[in-house]
Amino acid sequence: MTEVDFQGEAQDAEVADLLEVAHTIAEETRSFLTTVTEVGAGTGPDSSIPLLLLAVSDLLAAGARAGAIVDVVPPERFEPDVGPDPDVDPLRSALAEILQGIDEYAEVVDPLLGAEVTASTVSGDLVAVAGALLQGLRHYESGHELEALWWWQFSYLSSWGERASSVLRVLQVLLGHLRLDVDDDVAAEAEYEALQP
Repeated sequence: MTEVDFQGEAQDAEVADLLEVAHTIAEETRSFLTTVTEVGAGTGPDSSIPLLLLAVSDLLAAGARAGAIVDVVPPERFEPDVGPDPDVDPLRSALAEILQGIDEYAEVVDPLLGAEVTASTVSGDLVAVAGALLQGLRHYESGHELEALWWWQFSYLSSWGERASSVLRVLQVLLGHLRLDVDDDVAAEAEYEALQP
């Protein structure tokens, strides 16, 4: 086997690995978008926060995989046109209504550069993530898998990874408050009932 053959096999294996990562992110993107849309529609309001926590966690695991691999370089050096950006404002409004009263939170802008704090919203962050993911998914579904992976990797590192990480922490804290912040009498009664044979 010649040196060229070895190089060709190595390149084929590398492309196959990249396509596998793209496939995983596409699946997690669809799952995330489905969950966020269902929560925005008011489906199962009692389970909204746990469902969002799971969806964001799963998505971040896939995103971390994209962030950890070498820089993806698509075959073409330009982004193919996939049409106008989808309108995500209705989703933002729906989520803001569902999350009314718990939507806003404070976050540190860049914990490595200082302690500057800014205001953010869970609904805004979820929709920012959804918009970035949709752009990649449109490339993926039009047959440009490596372009999609390039977009997901770039936007993970530049925007949606940070937004998803921030909103994940807020969702976990929210869930903690919902489960643990109960009246002392209620907690004592639940503990008493749990200890009864």
